[in-house]
Amino acid sequence: MFPSFGLVLLLGSSFIFGGSAARKEDLRIVAAEKHFQANKVTPSSFAVAAATIKVYFHVISKDTTAAGGNVAASQIQAQIDVLNEDFASTGLSYVLADTTRTVNSNWFVNVGPSKTLQTTMKNALRQGGAADLNVYSVGFQSAADNGLLGYATFPSSYASRPKDDGVVLLFSSLPGGSTTNYNRGQTLTHEVGHWVGLYHTFQGGCTGAGDSVSDTPPEASPSSGCPIGRDTCSGGGVDPIHNYMDYSYDACMTEFTPGQVTRLKSQMATYRKLTI
Repeated sequence: MFPSFGLVLLLGSSFIFGGSAARKEDLRIVAAEKHFQANKVTPSSFAVAAATIKVYFHVISKDTTAAGGNVAASQIQAQIDVLNEDFASTGLSYVLADTTRTVNSNWFVNVGPSKTLQTTMKNALRQGGAADLNVYSVGFQSAADNGLLGYATFPSSYASRPKDDGVVLLFSSLPGGSTTNYNRGQTLTHEVGHWVGLYHTFQGGCTGAGDSVSDTPPEASPSSGCPIGRDTCSGGGVDPIHNYMDYSYDACMTEFTPGQVTRLKSQMATYRKLTI
């Protein structure tokens, strides 16, 4: 896992699992990739050069204070700016469409992956359609979820669970937040990477299809900090610690690869009907 933090991806959302849970998740990923290959839409060279994603940002707080999760409008706009900078090479841009604010201590403290409470929250607040990004900022303060930075759904999950679609993240990971080393906005970049169809760079370790992208070197496990020269798999090059889909510190994350850009464009065309 991340130092004391986790970034989760569920196929419904984005997790790192162990034991039998890991095997179940592997099977879900195999099934998702099989479906993708069978239904894949590859944007033509005549596709538009860029596409704009509307962002609906839902602030969940336990009270009206900044420490209680009521993040400032300036932080939200700074986060949108970070997304636009980090995704500049992908053909995707982001615009803040709406901000909602909900004081609900139970949601703020206890919302987490695969919980009925997060489903209740999303059912009440989600806006837009398949190509619109909903972001929910919470506290992850329950014993089960403490230390979690965020989790996201994949494009392939939208058709079966449209209300579940989106990203849930730790409020203090926004730019200027209080989570040391993870407060420059790359938590949301990472989670939106899942939302557009990318896996972790360490998916599958050193064997198999990995993250299904050919130009990200295989990686045995998540990185921590910014370990320059780290090489956990023989052959293929040093670990992609600067990639937004690893677990490095925010300051260490700087890139998506051309292969990841190709994949996300096809994922978005296939499942979100958005041509980039």
